[in-house]
Amino acid sequence: QSAVNVPRDFEGCSTLRKYFGQLHYLQSRIPMGAEQEAAVPIAWTEIFSGKTVTHEDIKYEQACILYNLGALHSMLGAMDKRVSEECAAGAFTYLRDHFPHSYSVDMSHQILNLNINLMLGQAQECLLEKSMLDNRKSFLVARISAQVVDYYKEACRALENSETASLLGKIQKDWKKLVQMKIYYFAAVAHLHMGKQAEEQQKFGERVIYFQSALDKLNEAIKLAKGQPETVQEALRFTMDVIGGKYNSAKKDNDFIYHEAVPALDTLQSVKGAPLVKALPVNPTDPAVTGPDIFAKLVPMAAHEASSLYSEEKAKLLRDVMAKIEAKNEVLDQFMDSMQLDPETVDNLDMYNHIPPVLMEKCAALSVRPDTVKNLVQSMQVLSGVFTDVEASLKEIRDLLEEDEAQERKLQELLGKVPVPQGSSPPPPSSPGLAEVSKECSKYMEVHEKASFTNTELHKAMNLHISNLRLLSGPLEQVRAALPSPTLTEDDKQVLQNLKRILAKVQEMRDQRTSLEQQLREMIQKDDITTSLVTTDRSEMKKLFEEQLKKYDQIKVYLEQNLAAQENVLKALTDANVKYAAVRKGLAEVEHKWNTTVQTLVASYEAYEDLMKKSQEGKDFYTDLEGKATKLLEKARAACQAAEANRQQILEKEMKKQPPPRPTAPKPLQKKPLELEAGGGGLDAGDLAPLGSLALPELPEELRSL
Repeated sequence: QSAVNVPRDFEGCSTLRKYFGQLHYLQSRIPMGAEQEAAVPIAWTEIFSGKTVTHEDIKYEQACILYNLGALHSMLGAMDKRVSEECAAGAFTYLRDHFPHSYSVDMSHQILNLNINLMLGQAQECLLEKSMLDNRKSFLVARISAQVVDYYKEACRALENSETASLLGKIQKDWKKLVQMKIYYFAAVAHLHMGKQAEEQQKFGERVIYFQSALDKLNEAIKLAKGQPETVQEALRFTMDVIGGKYNSAKKDNDFIYHEAVPALDTLQSVKGAPLVKALPVNPTDPAVTGPDIFAKLVPMAAHEASSLYSEEKAKLLRDVMAKIEAKNEVLDQFMDSMQLDPETVDNLDMYNHIPPVLMEKCAALSVRPDTVKNLVQSMQVLSGVFTDVEASLKEIRDLLEEDEAQERKLQELLGKVPVPQGSSPPPPSSPGLAEVSKECSKYMEVHEKASFTNTELHKAMNLHISNLRLLSGPLEQVRAALPSPTLTEDDKQVLQNLKRILAKVQEMRDQRTSLEQQLREMIQKDDITTSLVTTDRSEMKKLFEEQLKKYDQIKVYLEQNLAAQENVLKALTDANVKYAAVRKGLAEVEHKWNTTVQTLVASYEAYEDLMKKSQEGKDFYTDLEGKATKLLEKARAACQAAEANRQQILEKEMKKQPPPRPTAPKPLQKKPLELEAGGGGLDAGDLAPLGSLALPELPEELRSL
């Protein structure tokens, strides 16, 4: 009764331990196990489902007490100061390793693994906080934090198990989200301290990438922390201030001072966790815990002690085997992560045998709209026609204005005004009407030039998408043919087949290892030699243990062979991957082209409505501009005719103002040259003077100007 209604304090833990020890003493002496003579029904309520579970087995009572001991320890740990590295995982570990998991679903292997790793993770968190408060070395703090991440990853794996999910119900999602948040958060803390260590070692490039990684992981933690209490949010904000400040400072220093290359994170050595917490041990035969054996007179103590020793031998055997398995699994997981090879999608060739659904959807949509391309082409043609008409009208207006300008220039020259030099600004228009036409024309030309650029871009876009729309409107065989597909040689296919075969071997090795581990656990759980121990002499106990443990030799050999095969399998996988590299590159390039082509075709379909809309807008715009340009052209023609008539009137007036031309002087008579007679006869200088009067008179001023 005391154990069932246990107080929630350390006295309660002591009560549970004592009761558990006495049950252990009792079941060693009286046949109260499953299907034994003195078995009685034992009922407990499952904590998650609320169902009452009954078994006629004293071990079920022990298992439930152990479970409650672990639960009570975890509650007391949550209330205690966070400075101790001891945790409640011991009770759950003992329960997992020494009792069957079939009693109830909340004692399944996965649930117990979840509880164990949650307890270890929280205890390691306490140790991490203590290490940070004590200002331990950055590398040690990083390793302690990395181990927190490892414990929570194990807990997350247990949470993702289907049995766990169905048992926990709604809280499974909440717990998983919280555990994932903690994984990212403590990974960020680990990389923060790795960055601090790089800073201490003056590796400034590494410092930047570690702080960058810490910032990325913290952002993921913040995303997962929605709905968490304000204390959690405050802690995350504080951590963001620390890591963000560190990253910004480190990046700035490296950019402007150190100029060190920033390596990729995966090229740096991973942080290996340092498990420094310990589970509180459970020893059902420790008299300091259990008190005196109240059934001591019923069964010889030697048999009881021997049974406990044998159980410890089995547990030691299991721990040794599991240490080897976990070490090999860790190597295998890291190797496969670095290879990035997924057996299901290693070649991805099936993707190229059919049109993707998103493209099929677009083809189907176009099949019920057969005039899509025709409408787009017609819209382009109409737009081009209106554009050309506007351009022609504006050119004709410009030509009329230039012709009028030339005529005006000639008139000014004829009227005696200083001619306008070539290249200077033209004379003002000959009439206010033409000035207005010129202004309007300039405005329309400017609008036309701007719209012309937009129109050109629209036509380019239309030409780009029309061919894709024609393809999507056509037969599906043409669409499939337009999508890139890989061309593999026989050698390439052989390389792929070999790689898939070895990947299948890797999976087979994993499955076999898991199966052998499960068989070993089941054998250990069912192995009870208490009856034999009661009848065995104390001096023969060690020999009996050795003989009994031989039953595990065969399965240990199988496991050793499985573990030894890993090196050869991974070597073969490495060689196959080297040969696969070129094929992988080619497949990746084709896949990229395939995705790009699909996206381009989808984009063309989605651009159709927009193109039609813009085309209609362009057509409306140019139709309006055409009407204005036509009116302006008519106005220009009328203004030019009026200006020309005005020039003719000016010329006629000028001609009337001119006086009639004066008669010109008669030509002088042509005389023969005077000859001097011999003997000194002839003209002297005085005789030549009157000849001057025969010269032409000077022209009047007005005639001279003409």
